[in-house]
Amino acid sequence: MKILLLSAYDALSHQYWRKGLVGAFPEYDWTVLTLPPRYFSWRLRGNSLTWAYSKREVLSAGYDLLVCTSMTDLSALKGMVPALANVPVLCYFHENQFAYPASGQQNATVEPLMLNLYTALAADQVLFNSAYNRQTFLEGVRQLLKKLPDFVPGNILDLLQEKSSVLPVPLPDDVFLKEKHNCRDVLQVVFNHRWEYDKAPERMFNALKALDSRGVPFKIHVVGQAFRQVPPVYTEMREVLSKNIGYWGFINSAEEYRLLLQTSDVVLSTAIHDFQGVAVLEAVAAGCVPVVPDRLAYPELFAKCFRYPSSESEPEEAKALADHLEKIARRKEQGEILIAPDVSGLGWSALRPFYQQWIIKVANG
Repeated sequence: MKILLLSAYDALSHQYWRKGLVGAFPEYDWTVLTLPPRYFSWRLRGNSLTWAYSKREVLSAGYDLLVCTSMTDLSALKGMVPALANVPVLCYFHENQFAYPASGQQNATVEPLMLNLYTALAADQVLFNSAYNRQTFLEGVRQLLKKLPDFVPGNILDLLQEKSSVLPVPLPDDVFLKEKHNCRDVLQVVFNHRWEYDKAPERMFNALKALDSRGVPFKIHVVGQAFRQVPPVYTEMREVLSKNIGYWGFINSAEEYRLLLQTSDVVLSTAIHDFQGVAVLEAVAAGCVPVVPDRLAYPELFAKCFRYPSSESEPEEAKALADHLEKIARRKEQGEILIAPDVSGLGWSALRPFYQQWIIKVANG
């Protein structure tokens, strides 16, 4: 089977899924086109123009299936490249623009929403990485359609519901590790998320300050990827909690990063945006106990005992998180072995058959 794979905004999470997918099915003949994750507005609407007139020969090579991400301007691309018009399409949604939290730096525009909608409608099957992602997409479409002035077809939501399903981004088999906890250490907490506003680092900082003020010993390892614009809270946190800081900054060595996860107790999320939470899941696969908010995709991933109460009030949520972490720290002090939940069902070994079913089903119409 010849498959064309398009990743129009090839961010790290998209690469993670894309490389895993190609690696899981070496028996297929893959052609992969990607574009770098920068100039968001241009990339989102311009990828069809870029590919249609610079990669036309590749796009016209004849394929049994087109697999694309939700960032792909699929309807325009099919219109501009006639050879793709009748190729069946499987579209994967890592996120949807309807549920993306505003940073205050973007220009409010309906364009990303319409592109998500048109791409989903132009695909034969749409897969979402979580039920939360699917639900917020469908609800966002419903709200958008209500705002449009006239001539809105009445069957759009029904069409989208019929062609959409949930299939998580699988974890590579090599992230499932045996934990190496040292019960005599203080509580070891990992925050392994991008250093961006949507991961709500100020909520982490406020909770950890509260934990420190209670005299609870802990080490915090802040090891996510940083970009040009780093939220200022990171600088303040490093100064105020200096005695509690362990690892700080992105760890380039995969082996060193895996070892940190294996020897830590807790992986922490304070996110206001996570459609699946792969970073958390990888840490759990290495033995970390998840401490996650009771929102986003987390209720479908982890039992209530691993979730702290969410709140519109940041101080209330900080207190709830500090309470949750303190209980775990006290349990460790008493010699209890902290057991991470089993996430083996989210590995490639478990999910590969489901991906294969969808590939074959869509390709065969």
